[in-house]
Amino acid sequence: MWKTIADFFTADNSTPAPNSLPTPAQPAGLYEEQENRTEGQSGANGRYSLLVVSPYTSPPHLLDLATLNPSQVYLARALSILAPVTHAYAAISYTKAFNWVAVLTALATAVRDDAFKWTEQFFYIVVFRSRVPPSTDRGHLGELDKRAHAEAMKSGGLFKYWFGTPDADGRNLATCIWRHREDAHPGSSGEGHKAAMRATINMYSEWHIERFKLVIGNNVEKWNLSPWTD
Repeated sequence: MWKTIADFFTADNSTPAPNSLPTPAQPAGLYEEQENRTEGQSGANGRYSLLVVSPYTSPPHLLDLATLNPSQVYLARALSILAPVTHAYAAISYTKAFNWVAVLTALATAVRDDAFKWTEQFFYIVVFRSRVPPSTDRGHLGELDKRAHAEAMKSGGLFKYWFGTPDADGRNLATCIWRHREDAHPGSSGEGHKAAMRATINMYSEWHIERFKLVIGNNVEKWNLSPWTD
């Protein structure tokens, strides 16, 4: 079902308001703008910049907006504010766990203010749900994750990566938002990602993957987030 920005939360009064949580601890937003970039390489509105798109802020983990088309730049910037709307994000439906209304509102405002013509397009989302026992070496998991993320950024097409902190029961959630499904395959085929996946056998008590399709209509006037079907 298509949704407008205004009606997403009205159907279920149990869904928390988008800004009900404190500001997330992980960084989000534009990295320091680069003054010595190659002439002619720019993102939307001609601005030169790298974007922080994950908890990792060193150069190998930043998104180079010059590699994207203008529509993709607008979405990548809007996704910089993606955050959970409830501390139970790992236990509830993915569509209700994040501030999608705020993200899409930011996108709609940006394209309207710049008089940019946004045409309907869709994007590929992967969700990794897991549970780790208390004995898990989370530091080691973090190093594996960091390496895998750097590989994904190098392959291209990853707009956003977010992960939380395991709750009292060890449950957690991570999500990747990709330009296309085709980008996700090379982005997850490196040695770092393979090592991280091997770790799931010994270091997670349970895990599973969900896939979603985010469709954003013309002028960002409507949108839909639904399970991906082949």
